[in-house]
Amino acid sequence: MPSILIEKLSEEEILKRNIRQWPIWKKGKSHFMELYDEEEQCLILSGEAKIKTAKGIFVIKEGDFVTFPEGLKCSWEIISPIRKHYQIV
Repeated sequence: MPSILIEKLSEEEILKRNIRQWPIWKKGKSHFMELYDEEEQCLILSGEAKIKTAKGIFVIKEGDFVTFPEGLKCSWEIISPIRKHYQIV
């Protein structure tokens, strides 16, 4: 089963990948299930969430660059409202 990848990117890498031009998704405090049909990459602009997967619990927050692999099934618990740039790969 695929796992979430959490990285820290330099501002140079963010600009090189043109991430600041990606669409923005935002959601308030909530809890929901998600199934990723395709790989998604995102840069967390603000907020914090716990992502529960078969591989464990991952906490994502401002500054994290997160890759959700294709086929991942997980539950989100948004602790503080999330804003993120995202792209489907």
